Amino acid sequence: MDRRMDERMDGWAADARSSVESMFREERGRLLASLVRRFGDLDLAEEVASEAMEAALVHWPVDGVPSRPGGWLLTTARRRAVDRLRRDRAYAARLAVLQVEADRADPAPPADADGDLPDERLQLFFTCAHPALPAEDRTALTLRCLAGLTTPEVARAFLVPSATMAQRIVRAKRKIREARIPFRVPGADELPERLPGVLQVIYSIFTEGYAASSGPDLQRLDLSEEAIRLGRILRRLLPAEREVAGLLGLMLLVHARRDARTGPGGEVVLLDDQDRGRWDRTMIEEGRDLVLLALTGGSPGPYGVQAAIAALHDEAADVATTDWPQIVALYDVLLALAPSPVVALNRAVAVAMRDGPQAGLALLDELAGEPRLRDHHPYPTARADLLHRLGRFPEAAAAYREALGLAGTDPERAHLLRRLDAVEASDPGATTGT
Repeated sequence: MDRRMDERMDGWAADARSSVESMFREERGRLLASLVRRFGDLDLAEEVASEAMEAALVHWPVDGVPSRPGGWLLTTARRRAVDRLRRDRAYAARLAVLQVEADRADPAPPADADGDLPDERLQLFFTCAHPALPAEDRTALTLRCLAGLTTPEVARAFLVPSATMAQRIVRAKRKIREARIPFRVPGADELPERLPGVLQVIYSIFTEGYAASSGPDLQRLDLSEEAIRLGRILRRLLPAEREVAGLLGLMLLVHARRDARTGPGGEVVLLDDQDRGRWDRTMIEEGRDLVLLALTGGSPGPYGVQAAIAALHDEAADVATTDWPQIVALYDVLLALAPSPVVALNRAVAVAMRDGPQAGLALLDELAGEPRLRDHHPYPTARADLLHRLGRFPEAAAAYREALGLAGTDPERAHLLRRLDAVEASDPGATTGT
């Protein structure tokens, strides 16, 4: 009987630990933001937040989960921080100076009387994505602080050693501290300039998940889903910002195709060949509603326009019935809003679908000298596909070989090898091999 009781207690403790860890992952950003707002130091906030979770894992299985678990964690973490600062008076004095400066710029809101955990993640978004930080550091810090990934998990996302990523995160925190980057939401006059940086960080996380830069898999669904989760948080915090709605809509409309983008063995399945019955219709409907919000009430932004393009793809029964003229028109708008070689590349592919491969190839050839496409394997891949359609097999084979040298993931390389084999099989004068 005692053994069965011990087993039940062990099982209950394991369930409690799982519950705490799940809740802590969801609430970690809010807890961390509140602690940074109070003490002005990311390192201190992370350390005492972790200590609060460890305390919860000890006390909650025995005492029960408190009615306000977020408030319990915040109170525990604050006490740990105060104890630490009392032991290190010099450190406390430095933090006090920083806190006075921060309060002058952005006075702290009144404490929540009922002990709920305040939601100050918006300040943390803008701190992590501050333009004074290098772009790669912004993304790493956002994954660490707001997505709640551990340093090894962030390192895996960037495919770098954990020690390298730890140094990168330490460098970003030091920059925030030494440059005295304020922990606050920009004013209305600053928001239009600062918000795109926050959106770009989230979108960078999503794109790495949608099309991994290297590794054995085409997609990193964990990263895509974390980016969508961050997008939902930002949408709740900034409900009136249409570009936030546009970004979330874009991610949902693209992520809706995730299950159809690879075959049973992880191989690439092109848009033409995807089983659209496997697309997530609930996600598509939510994305379409967000597109309407993003495009209503003023001039559209880049994310709203990209979301509208994604919606046209998702609404079509197949590639042949896709509204390519409308997609080209939207790319024209996007080029005016946010000109880039990648947008021009995507527009050229859409023109090829509307007007034929020769028209698209002419536009791609105009981009041949663009340095930002030199290592971008979709560029030679698109040229190879159009050359193949035009029957220019030797040139298509050369372009596929170029793309093979640039592709980062195993499924992409396998796909390009299959395309190269098909080209060489179609060309009587081709030599076998790669």
